Amino acid sequence: MIYCMKYTKIIMQLAFRPVNSWYQMKALLQHIRPGAVYRRSDLEFYSSAIDRHLALLTQDGTLVKLSQGLYYAPTTSRFGPVPPDERVLIERFLNSTDFLLVKPNAYNTLGLGLTQIYNTTWVYNHKRKGEFQLNGNTFEFVIKSSFPDRLTKEFLLVDLLNNLDVLADDQQLLLKKLPGKLDGFATDELLKMTKLFGSGRTKKVVKSLLRNLYKHV
Repeated sequence: MIYCMKYTKIIMQLAFRPVNSWYQMKALLQHIRPGAVYRRSDLEFYSSAIDRHLALLTQDGTLVKLSQGLYYAPTTSRFGPVPPDERVLIERFLNSTDFLLVKPNAYNTLGLGLTQIYNTTWVYNHKRKGEFQLNGNTFEFVIKSSFPDRLTKEFLLVDLLNNLDVLADDQQLLLKKLPGKLDGFATDELLKMTKLFGSGRTKKVVKSLLRNLYKHV
């Protein structure tokens, strides 16, 4: 329960408004938990003047407005302010759990010599597309017909090959290094991920790589 003496100032601002406004703000505060992310629609049940009450709560710092209709109840640790959990943030923004977060910087962990740094996160989903700033971070929402439930090393390689044209690294150098790194991947899983999620070009590249690998086994 977040309502306590800290919010006396908010309640006092409502002292000369209708009594039901005071009670609605009190009820609203009782349903706000530090560290949680809320859509406006999550909170409007507790107030018939939700926009006025949300304005008061953001002015007071009880809530932080992340984007239109999206709010965060900030919390702190001994190290300072704690940002909202990224997955929870996207879940509330989309109002769905059906998405996959992919950070292009994760490609650098595949051992292929990639060095570029990217300041965005791709959100594969079925509902929204476009670039959005949420809590100071850039998210690019990409509509995909399908994607796995979780990131694996094998899917990450398939996704890298799918996105070669948008990466700043040298494509030809990357493709030359790839055959020597295949032993670091589970080939059955790589083949499965390629069949399910690979573009036409990615499928051709992976088929060629695996055929050459099997020739030398």
